[in-house]
Amino acid sequence: MLTSNIEMDMFDFSQGDSSSFTSTFGMWILVVVLLFAFNEFARRWKWAGFFSFFVLPVLLTVSWFTILKGQTYTDWFHLFKVYSSTAGCIGFWLIRHVEKKDAAGNVTWKLRDNRFALLFPPLILAINILEAVIRDFEIGLTFWHTNSGPIMGEVTGVIGGSWNFMNGVAGILNIIAITGFVGIVVRKRTKTDTSKDMIWPDMLWFWIIAYDIWNFTYTYNAIPTHSFYAGLALLIAPTLCAFTLGKGAWLQHRAQTLAIWCMFAQTIPMFQDSGKFLVTSTYNTTIYTVLSLVALLANVAVVVYVGYKVFKTKRNPYTSELFVDLKGYQKVKALAE
Repeated sequence: MLTSNIEMDMFDFSQGDSSSFTSTFGMWILVVVLLFAFNEFARRWKWAGFFSFFVLPVLLTVSWFTILKGQTYTDWFHLFKVYSSTAGCIGFWLIRHVEKKDAAGNVTWKLRDNRFALLFPPLILAINILEAVIRDFEIGLTFWHTNSGPIMGEVTGVIGGSWNFMNGVAGILNIIAITGFVGIVVRKRTKTDTSKDMIWPDMLWFWIIAYDIWNFTYTYNAIPTHSFYAGLALLIAPTLCAFTLGKGAWLQHRAQTLAIWCMFAQTIPMFQDSGKFLVTSTYNTTIYTVLSLVALLANVAVVVYVGYKVFKTKRNPYTSELFVDLKGYQKVKALAE
């Protein structure tokens, strides 16, 4: 059972080869910067995205099962994460760039104009969230107020409790609040940005923040030794891009940074699992409870707001765009082709 005198700190920085918070936080900042930079590289040029998500995963896969075999993960869980996130990037790249031109060079057909193609982004997003929800429930049921010890994907263990179920419900609400995917469009080329980002005008800041809170809480619940990097850093990088250089394209940024992080973590697993920059959880049940409660309340608020807008506008959020009257929506829509 848990002791009552666990530290109130969220993270324990003393488990690695170095107990220095400063050096670890410096590495955290570097991770955020590199993820942001990689996303900029992959999104701005068609060839860069193709290399990053078509060519690079093939080269790395060969290395994982040959020269790196025995020091990287080859179980289904880790392979599924890296390939599912990469599949999202491939799908988004196709939506952005696949089109047909006539002999004169005029575009006669675009994949992004196919309404069935636009089902892919919300579907893979919902599947990704649901996978985490199921894992939260599984941990809560299997390790109720017990430290699991080392298990697949978690070197110092997880602790189950009511927090897993609160956060699982938050994830389900987050799926329900996904709206307006029929309005997904491509960003028009400009002199300063030729990225052709896949932008989603109806996916606004309040949904993104609710997702970030939920997803960080999931990582803290399910992979606590990864949550400092794969939680905080990996969520901040795409959100920062979506609010600055790549407005409206949060899902694309999220998929690309997640995919490259999974490739990195698959290739060099010891970065998070051991060594100088290892960061673990303090396993404080109060922190678990507060985080999950905040995630639940944030997503309840978003669902209530969606319901209010549906009632007020009489719009179906799954067959039309819902937030067309909001300035945030209008600013992103103005960027479309």
